[in-house]
Amino acid sequence: VYLLFQALRQVSQRTISTASRRQLENRVSESQKLFQEDNGLPVHLKGGAKDSLLYRTTAGLTMCGTLYAFYYLLVSSMPKKPN
Repeated sequence: VYLLFQALRQVSQRTISTASRRQLENRVSESQKLFQEDNGLPVHLKGGAKDSLLYRTTAGLTMCGTLYAFYYLLVSSMPKKPN
């Protein structure tokens, strides 16, 4: 068990230390320009179609959950019929 753990540790250290590091471009200023632009959109929709889809999905699921909760409260409040 100890040898297995030692081998696993060596493999994990080797893959981490020899991984090539890719330089990512800093695009923060582009995002700042996009979100600070005065185009009449709320900030949660300025990201485009993806943000709009996420917003509508969240709103739809929230409405479905609320309607289900009200339905279940209505069903629970009715007296049970005797058999």
